[in-house]
Amino acid sequence: MTKLQPVRGTRDFLGDVARCIEYIQNTTFSTAYRFGFERIDTPIFEYTGIFKRAVGETSDIVGKEMYTFLDRGGEEITLRPEGTAPVVRALISNSMTQQLPLKYCYYGPMFRYERPQRGRYRQLHQFGVEFFGIDNPHADIEVLDLAQQILDRLEISANLHINTIGDSQSREAYRIALIDYFSKYKNDLSHDSQQRLLKNPMRILDSKDENDKRIACDAPKISTYLTSSAAVFFEKVCAGLESINIKYTLDPTLVRGLDYYTHTAFEFKTNDLGSQDAILGGGRYDGLVEQMGGPSIPAVGWGMGIDRIALLLEKRDFKKSSQIAFVVIGDYFSQAIQLAKIFREKGKACDVIYKTNPGKAFKEADKLGAKFAIIIGEEEIKNDLIKVKDLSLPLGHPLKERELKTKEVVEVLCEQL
Repeated sequence: MTKLQPVRGTRDFLGDVARCIEYIQNTTFSTAYRFGFERIDTPIFEYTGIFKRAVGETSDIVGKEMYTFLDRGGEEITLRPEGTAPVVRALISNSMTQQLPLKYCYYGPMFRYERPQRGRYRQLHQFGVEFFGIDNPHADIEVLDLAQQILDRLEISANLHINTIGDSQSREAYRIALIDYFSKYKNDLSHDSQQRLLKNPMRILDSKDENDKRIACDAPKISTYLTSSAAVFFEKVCAGLESINIKYTLDPTLVRGLDYYTHTAFEFKTNDLGSQDAILGGGRYDGLVEQMGGPSIPAVGWGMGIDRIALLLEKRDFKKSSQIAFVVIGDYFSQAIQLAKIFREKGKACDVIYKTNPGKAFKEADKLGAKFAIIIGEEEIKNDLIKVKDLSLPLGHPLKERELKTKEVVEVLCEQL
């Protein structure tokens, strides 16, 4: 018999957590809209070739982490492990490559088969942005400004780490230098890094293996191999960040984990989550659209790990809060629902409490965080008066309890909410 438990690495969003996630979504989307980004939603699964083509055959995502299966038609399908490739696919398949520039933002689940741990799930959730069609470094500055403003609105403290991985010419020269350096330590490298040595040695710099990290400390730095144009591009990004007072740390080991990145690479890191310190990351990927079958289009973007953001907010108060709670004494629920309907149509949050014991009903109203309790019973109906309690005021306050005519109560309370 199947266990009635969530699959390992997945979870349910309930109560405070669900409200926290909703708050993050509202904050991220509303901030992105200020920057002119439009929402896009892509399917949660795509043809597998899209990710192999975009993410790279040598990446951990393709090699180890993708959820891939054959559908009933024999097509190889993959649950999306990241958000950029599907957005690029949408750009191409919907013939939007002639409508540049384009700015898109999205939110949704991604799927990666990896060891679950705090802040890391097999069904993870991301918010992301993609900016297509601008090869100017100020596009990089703008998406970084957006990221910083989102974190500021969420009141999250994080440090921006930034690097350049250069243009294709820079990367090729650097690749040769890294192969030459790491080959001397081949037998000391982890198995994964040995596999990457000839295919993509830059990935060794991003290894989490402690011995790999020690070896990588003395590896050549890409700054030595940058073309003049790549160096100037990065200098303009840094200068632009300084012009809008965004602090950053230069991090020569930051390379990002996917094949499609060029030029700027960045991560926002926090000191509050232990080893899982990266909460937002991205960079420029000028060659990806062409790599996936479209024209040559410059692009820059990033993804934010919502699960880790939620961990940073877990001590905040996201309790359910109603503005009005209806305490019903006797069989007068129909009248309570009729009045609640009027409040709700005016945009006010109401809960009708179905506890028949008044004491327990008022405790429920307090639990809901209601500002006002409206009492409806036989006396109120007979006298056409509504008794209102302001639950935010202390006992004995002259406005703690009052009676209002039924036709007045909506107007009076709406003015105070």
